[in-house]
Amino acid sequence: MRQLADTARDLVAASHPLPVLAVTSVAAGLAAGSGHGTGGMVTVTAAVLAGQLSVGWLNDLADAGRDARTGRAGKPVAEGRLGVPLMRAAVVAAALAAVVLSLLAGPLAAAAHILALVSAWAYDLGLKATRWSVVPYAVSFGLLPAFVVLALPGQPVPPWWLVTAGAVLGCAAHFVNALPDLADDAAVGVRGLPHRLGAARSRAAAAVLVLAATGLLVLGPPGALSDVRLLALPAAVLTVGTGLLLGRRPGSRAAFHAVLLVAVMNVALLVSAGVPAG
Repeated sequence: MRQLADTARDLVAASHPLPVLAVTSVAAGLAAGSGHGTGGMVTVTAAVLAGQLSVGWLNDLADAGRDARTGRAGKPVAEGRLGVPLMRAAVVAAALAAVVLSLLAGPLAAAAHILALVSAWAYDLGLKATRWSVVPYAVSFGLLPAFVVLALPGQPVPPWWLVTAGAVLGCAAHFVNALPDLADDAAVGVRGLPHRLGAARSRAAAAVLVLAATGLLVLGPPGALSDVRLLALPAAVLTVGTGLLLGRRPGSRAAFHAVLLVAVMNVALLVSAGVPAG
């Protein structure tokens, strides 16, 4: 029993739990804001959770050699606490579950989510080390809200501002997520776009992108601006500014957490205003 508990704990750690929970929460919030019933919300949320687990586990599996060489802590595969065969089985099981659950949401919704997952898996398997490393983030984050809206009855067209905001926010997340590990990644040959731009320009890019996403979500929805939506932009500026400032410390993920916090703020806006299709 103790061994099973330890394995379960290590599987959670290897999945990158914070991003998994954040993206799954965003999907659940979007599902609520777009008018899904209980069944639709459960299907969409479960599909996204399974997909994110597959992405997180594949990332840890693909990076195990690099993590071992750089001595990164908290990496169960690199540290030998989880075997490679077990991790491969976990990745395949989560991926199959994500595909099956996506198909339950309808063919167009499934196509959007599966393409988002293929993009994320491609990042794990090599695109992260190229100048195109930001592309999977733009594709996957942009398709996430499209999946949620397309899963509605009648498969309505996702609003352009929602898909664009998701893509832009995904690009911002890529830059801030890479910042704490630039030196370790460069030492093992990972040269994604943030590594090529450097820390200072990557922080600037992240700030511009996340605020652009907030602007789209504040100004994009139809109707008069509420007080909450009017306050969202200055709140986002303050949050991102603080996160980027704290994120200058070596090893800090404050900037990434700030982007996730702004994403949660944006989801709250969507839940309150709804996500009309068209």
